[in-house]
Amino acid sequence: MRPPRPFVRRPRIRENVNEAIRFREVRAVFPDGSNAVMPTSEAIARAKDLGLDLIVIAPTAQPPVAKAMDYGQWQYEEKKKKNEAKKKQHVILVKEVKFRPNTDDHDYDFKRKHAERFLSEGNRVKAVVQFRGREIAHTDLGRRLLERLAKDLTDIGQVEGGIRMEGRMALMIVSPVKADKPKAEKPKAEAKPASPGSTG
Repeated sequence: MRPPRPFVRRPRIRENVNEAIRFREVRAVFPDGSNAVMPTSEAIARAKDLGLDLIVIAPTAQPPVAKAMDYGQWQYEEKKKKNEAKKKQHVILVKEVKFRPNTDDHDYDFKRKHAERFLSEGNRVKAVVQFRGREIAHTDLGRRLLERLAKDLTDIGQVEGGIRMEGRMALMIVSPVKADKPKAEKPKAEAKPASPGSTG
């Protein structure tokens, strides 16, 4: 029985760069702004004469578009684009705020401020009233507490789907509301009183 061959990590092949390009012909774009449809091998040779790589930038075009440029510079620009796109993305999270049906005013205010902060950061808030033991007989207290919270958050939050019961919990989801900027009204020109002797 033959011994198993040792695992050799193969170097990663650069896809759509130079000899790894599988298209027979491409529309090659060069640094001087010129472009032409030509066999891929010819485009690679011209790019290498300029000390550059040929990189496919639009593989779904007909024919695919390839650009003569420095591969390292292209990688840097692609990474930069991805990082900028990530910065622009805002991941909306659901932050939970828990209450008890007999929560006192001090504790309520403390948790309300948390909810306000979460909403101002653009996140949704899941407000939960947890009932333990015999407290389940007083679900109306939990509902009233959530209604109070919804009212206090009216300026920055909007309740999604109302208040509902799930097992031994009363809960509601509050989503942030974008404040509309009030439109400045143009001052109306006051009507000048008619001068005496003028005809109407």
